[in-house]
Amino acid sequence: MRQRFHRAPELGFQEENTKTLVAKHLRDLGIEVHEGVGVVGILRKGTSNRAIGLRADMDALPIIEASSHDYVSQNPGVMHACGHDGHMTMLLGAAEKLASEGGFDGTVVFLFQPNEEHGLGARAMIDEGVLDRFPMEEVYAIHNLPGAPLGEVSTRKGLVCSSESLFEITVHGQGGHASMPQVGVDAITVGAELVLALQTIVARKLAPGAGVVVSVTEFLTDGQRNVLPGQAILKGDVRARAPEDREKVEMLMQQITDGIAKAHGITATVSFRTEFIETINADAPTEAVVRAATAAKLAVIPDRQPMSFSEDFAHFTAAIPGCFLLMGNGTDGPHGQPLHSSDYDFNDDLLPIGAEFWTKLVQDRLPPRKD
Repeated sequence: MRQRFHRAPELGFQEENTKTLVAKHLRDLGIEVHEGVGVVGILRKGTSNRAIGLRADMDALPIIEASSHDYVSQNPGVMHACGHDGHMTMLLGAAEKLASEGGFDGTVVFLFQPNEEHGLGARAMIDEGVLDRFPMEEVYAIHNLPGAPLGEVSTRKGLVCSSESLFEITVHGQGGHASMPQVGVDAITVGAELVLALQTIVARKLAPGAGVVVSVTEFLTDGQRNVLPGQAILKGDVRARAPEDREKVEMLMQQITDGIAKAHGITATVSFRTEFIETINADAPTEAVVRAATAAKLAVIPDRQPMSFSEDFAHFTAAIPGCFLLMGNGTDGPHGQPLHSSDYDFNDDLLPIGAEFWTKLVQDRLPPRKD
């Protein structure tokens, strides 16, 4: 199943065949299925009205695969380079175990979410009403971690993943002839000054160890060989571990841009858009993850360092208590390659480990009644 997902990757909000395959598998297990922007499976056992949610992401990335195995992507330019194929399969394996074995009293809501990579899928499911239609007390998600020992579980209470904000600064200068720069205002010079000044936000305006990253990732102009550009666009990415730091970065970015533009007698505009908010783990669900991992005889790091990457699962944990955890994908070969690498591959040996962990977690959070 995992390799079948890998052969047929689909980008965010285009996961139609993936959704069909997931829904069919759940129905074949006798699980109630609801299809919308994502796929929701409902499994009830016993008489308890308690319910928890387990999430897996479904989307792939616009990457040309460089793997040598025999199940490479058959969709040119699209690849499961983040392990979402494995996340889905682990959750389907858990659904199969829980449907046949039970061992819990309550309801498990299996959440198969689209478009995690752009930070839009969780919000889309919430906006569609998934939390209103299927009330849950808690919600959980696993992400594989290349380079960590196979099956090692790591998580932490509080902040576990950073936010991501995208910014765009447009410099409105005055273009002109390259031989007469004094006549206009060269947007490249102003833009270059901005690139350097933005680095002072982290280096001089925030507390050391705040975990904020400000990166300019694109510098676009309308200049030519002998034409000084009148406009420059800087695009970039901000990661933060606290909402107040994120908001301060936005304020300082606007302040710096206004000051430099004024010094050159021109104008500049700033767009700052947060796509991923900070992922915050609640105490009780995080403690449950540690217990379940221990019960599954897995190595556990209960207080890992926060991750600099972002996760749109944050929208679920902002609405209800939950826990995002990482599970080691192995250290060798494609299993140890960084996420989003063209030669990365999810480790199939992790599938039964993940399914067993999910099962232990459900049995911990929805224990059977003792009559």
